[in-house]
Amino acid sequence: MIAAERRDLATFFEELSPAQWDAPSLCAGWRVREVVAHMSMGFRYPTAKVLLELPRARGSLNRMTDRLARRDAAAHPDRDLARFLRTHARHPWKPPVGGLAAALGHDVVHGLDVTVALGLDRRVPEDRLRILLGALDPRAFRFFGTDLTGVRLCADDLDWSFGTGAPLYGRAQDLLLVAYGRTLPAGRLRGEEVHRFVTA
Repeated sequence: MIAAERRDLATFFEELSPAQWDAPSLCAGWRVREVVAHMSMGFRYPTAKVLLELPRARGSLNRMTDRLARRDAAAHPDRDLARFLRTHARHPWKPPVGGLAAALGHDVVHGLDVTVALGLDRRVPEDRLRILLGALDPRAFRFFGTDLTGVRLCADDLDWSFGTGAPLYGRAQDLLLVAYGRTLPAGRLRGEEVHRFVTA
């Protein structure tokens, strides 16, 4: 599934226009090209190299990933960034925590960071989506800046809900973005607490 997601996204990214590559994503401060560059960071930077980069970022993982994404986005043509995902579709990289489900989540969520921000309707295959929805862990919400206090996520298109409180309705993949701390464009979610999760 990870390999299929990377190949699907590579094909999708290769078809973007130069203006779309320069457009903002859902990742604050990153354009589409920084997101795509970041997606392949784990392929280009083995653990030993990451450990060398961390001191330069004063020990901050966020500063390090931001600097590397910007550097790689500037150093490589857009289509090369996209092709890198296809070339390394079966690369065994996974985040330090969360295993293969987290690796799939990394690709799916960052893909949605691009497609949702651009207003393009790419549907994540249901089998991939269900794995990620089933793997949601509130302990990770702090890392993503997620606050679902008093909210229950309720998918319109799948038999799935998560949490307790006032229902927040939307497509399952949009609710996955909410769980990963993203703020979505207006009109994608419904519910009493929708103002907490959409752009003004």
